[in-house]
Amino acid sequence: MEERHYSDKWEGYVDWRNRPALRGKHGGMVAASFVLVVEILENLTYLANASNLVLYLSKFMHYSPSNSANMVTNFMGTAFLLALLGGFLSDAFFTTYCIYLISATIEFLGLLMLTVQAHIPSLTPSACTPINRNTSCQQVDAGKAAILFAGLYLVALGVGGIKGSLPPHGAEQFDEDTTRGRKQRSTFFNYYVFCLSCGGLIAVTFMVWIEDNKGWHWGFGISTGIILVTIPIFLLGSSTYRIKIPTGSPITTIFKVLAGAVCTCCTSTTSRNAIMSTSTTSTYTTETGLEEKNGKNGAETHTTSEDLRFLNRAAIGRPFHQLLQCTIKEVEEVRIVFKILPIFASTMMLNCCLAQLSTFSVQQAATMDTRIGSFTVPPASLPVFPVIFIMILAPIYNHIIIPLARKATGTEMGITHLQRIGTGLVFSIVAMAVAALVEMKRKKVAMQSGMINSTEPLPITFLWVALQYMFLGSADLFSLAGMMDFFFTEAPFSMKSLATALSWTSLAIGYYFSSVLVSIVNKVTSTFRHTPWLYGSNLNHYHLERFYWLMCILSGLNFLHYLFWASRYKYQSTWPGDQEEIQIRVNSSELQLSHS
Repeated sequence: MEERHYSDKWEGYVDWRNRPALRGKHGGMVAASFVLVVEILENLTYLANASNLVLYLSKFMHYSPSNSANMVTNFMGTAFLLALLGGFLSDAFFTTYCIYLISATIEFLGLLMLTVQAHIPSLTPSACTPINRNTSCQQVDAGKAAILFAGLYLVALGVGGIKGSLPPHGAEQFDEDTTRGRKQRSTFFNYYVFCLSCGGLIAVTFMVWIEDNKGWHWGFGISTGIILVTIPIFLLGSSTYRIKIPTGSPITTIFKVLAGAVCTCCTSTTSRNAIMSTSTTSTYTTETGLEEKNGKNGAETHTTSEDLRFLNRAAIGRPFHQLLQCTIKEVEEVRIVFKILPIFASTMMLNCCLAQLSTFSVQQAATMDTRIGSFTVPPASLPVFPVIFIMILAPIYNHIIIPLARKATGTEMGITHLQRIGTGLVFSIVAMAVAALVEMKRKKVAMQSGMINSTEPLPITFLWVALQYMFLGSADLFSLAGMMDFFFTEAPFSMKSLATALSWTSLAIGYYFSSVLVSIVNKVTSTFRHTPWLYGSNLNHYHLERFYWLMCILSGLNFLHYLFWASRYKYQSTWPGDQEEIQIRVNSSELQLSHS
């Protein structure tokens, strides 16, 4: 039964002019549709460069394949990691609306710098054509490299801010006090991934073709124009947006509760008088927190304090310092954050696998026959396969699979967030096994053809590599939308943007871990062999298949780790209408605190 609304205003939200947001006027699918359109163009801009960047660095900036791969994963990792900054600033001081506009401007400046460098010959190294795969060209000098990395990391800063603000901005347009609003929000996240793929499709086809055939100055230039166009498109929806009011730093709350718990544990022994005092105080702070929570977002509740009971000490007795005074509401918010962290950690290995889409997989395809009939496909366009698959599967998932699952299970969600994330993890394991088998076949063809050191394409179609892309694309669809919906839904009201940014942070750590793993593998294998597994300018001399098998094993172990935490996780969200249950849980929480 839907919760009755007693006000025509959205509590905790304003419009773009900082006036109270009104029901029926602000928010809804129309407002979110502007976000989806902007995301198509933004992801087009980002992927147009990221998907082909490894070849730009190796062929035009003359870095080795392994160095180029690490640079790309570091760039993409930094971009996604900075989503945390965007989410934090959106929750604490600014709004998702403002952070998007600032970030889009920063990305525009970074792309403009890269465009200028690619256009002026004196800012790039001299052209070089190696005789065979064992010879390499002189790398770009320090001055030109400084321009390159300044532009790249300005882009990374802008991308991070956008990724940290745009998804929560779209998700907060829906009323989570109603079943319809929650279903619309789930649909939004599904179509957000769909729009990511739409932008990606244009990026890895048209834009990559432009970069390979017309020049990188054209590719960077078009990207610069597109990101500039997203700003007025986003502004067109201003009158329809409802914008969450910043509530202060969530990081401060987390550290305050942790510090309060530690100090209380170390400095005080609970007396009976302190217990009685705490019982009285906690009743007030809990009811206050409950009232505030119901007024603002109505979809979260205090849980019983069975998990992480150590944190309860932050709300017990007299604090070590007045600044460490914590309410039960704050303790429960921090408890929720700590409970989702193991799920977050379990997704990092999956994203390490996804990092291969932009690095070694592209380099594999570059050594193979990329012709389809009379048409030659650029290696960086390989992601077109998972992109098309996601564009087909996302609507089917949203309009067929989910309704059937809801009927079968009799639940509002049908398929839970954790089930969806787990499916993505399984697909990533299969993808790495397929990648290892394909690489073994590619190297076998190179050896049989006597083309180990040749720069000519191997007599094997690049469509073999497309198999691993298909499975990794499926993993991306299930995991990313599942993670974003899970983190946004489960997070406290004051931490929605920051929690949603964890999805991108998982990607960032996955990309960084990919770089670290390559370095560790090279260091370890160099102690047993004269040449490391992943070293040199000739991919045919790499033991890439062994690296993929290692990734497959690590992904399998990670899945077991995920199952351990997912099977024990209890969802925090309680739908409106369960107010009696909420009060019972609150009273239970108070009782447990008083006896801790």
